[in-house]
Amino acid sequence: MNPYLNFSLNGKVALVTGASHGIGFAIAAAYARQGATICFNCSSEEHRDRAVAEYAKLGIEAHGYVCDVTDEPAVQAMVADIARTVGPVDILVNNAGIIRRIPMHEMDAAEFRRVIDVDLTGAFICSKAVLPAMMQKRSGKIINICSMMSELGRETVSAYASAKGGLKMLTRNICSEYGQYNIQCNGLGPGYIATSQTAPLRQPQADGSRHPFDAFICAKTPAGRWLDAEELTGPAVFLASEASNAVNGQILYVDGGILAYIGKQP
Repeated sequence: MNPYLNFSLNGKVALVTGASHGIGFAIAAAYARQGATICFNCSSEEHRDRAVAEYAKLGIEAHGYVCDVTDEPAVQAMVADIARTVGPVDILVNNAGIIRRIPMHEMDAAEFRRVIDVDLTGAFICSKAVLPAMMQKRSGKIINICSMMSELGRETVSAYASAKGGLKMLTRNICSEYGQYNIQCNGLGPGYIATSQTAPLRQPQADGSRHPFDAFICAKTPAGRWLDAEELTGPAVFLASEASNAVNGQILYVDGGILAYIGKQP
């Protein structure tokens, strides 16, 4: 069989951070359908138990952990527990993240640091935890969930854009440093995804008109619509599979064409 046409994840252990809902949940469920064993973390026992139940509804036995990705000892302990009880992590998806929409001149440095800590430092900590085992077996996939803000700026998201821009460069550096061990690190850059978190931005206004941000995104996207989280799953499986063994240090934007488009003429 040509390994570069192999999209199976049979026998692989995947750790998807923050996969109790949304994009992370969709990616983890897709990996399970391709044969991977799924591990995920979240911030509370309540969220973990709810997510385990949601995975079970899909016929997926997911292993959930309560762990803060910014707590290095806790992450190291979680990865060691996964290795001991499930198996060494073959695929890491650094998906956990937060955003604060605050004008930069009104943002406290502590708020800025918190976004950087979760969105960028957390990816560093989790990657550092899985790299030794990947180096030892000379195989591994690390996928960082980047963003349109890895390339573009926008008002009120200075911390988020800084973190996601940094995550793009962390992706390239992991590739540069660990490619010799047959470890591939790539980024997946979602466009604007219709999730529960973005639902308020898509709700009609009181007068029945479209939300201004909804109209803005649809006008800026050649596809003319918000994307569905499921549309990320094919690219995510590709980056986790043998089919992408020669792809390293790249950011694959699944954005409906936003980055290629200047927008409609008024």
